[in-house]
Amino acid sequence: MRTLLLFIALVSVSVLSAQADQELTPTETIHKFFDAFHLQDTLTMKTLVYKQVKLQSIAANKEGNRELHTETFSNFLKGIKSIPRDIPFEERLGKFTVQIDGALANVWTPYQFFFKNEFSHCGVNNFQLMHTEEGWKIISIVDTRRKEDCNPIN
Repeated sequence: MRTLLLFIALVSVSVLSAQADQELTPTETIHKFFDAFHLQDTLTMKTLVYKQVKLQSIAANKEGNRELHTETFSNFLKGIKSIPRDIPFEERLGKFTVQIDGALANVWTPYQFFFKNEFSHCGVNNFQLMHTEEGWKIISIVDTRRKEDCNPIN
């Protein structure tokens, strides 16, 4: 019986240690977020963001003036869920630039967005992440959006 308890204790420590080693990096968190985004898996997306996540976009209005738009995460998720499954959409990410200071990470990546296999727009995503007890969580996403001057994604 003692041997069995010792074995169970060692296996438990091993499993907990392996789980701690498998914590996602900031870039892995973002990749997982976009994997879920493309699958319209809003439940997984929710696990990767902090409870007060902020979403903002900078884009030109009809007059060509830049504006800052803020969207709630719940409305963003509703929009993702509302896309019919047979309509393809994809956000292609470029090279990541990552800065980390303790519990704060900043990740910058250019992107191109395609809807129905047609180019829609491009820009840059700027992610702010916070390290929590559950790992890295996205606390803010700010993106730019434009249709011109889009460089190839590398």
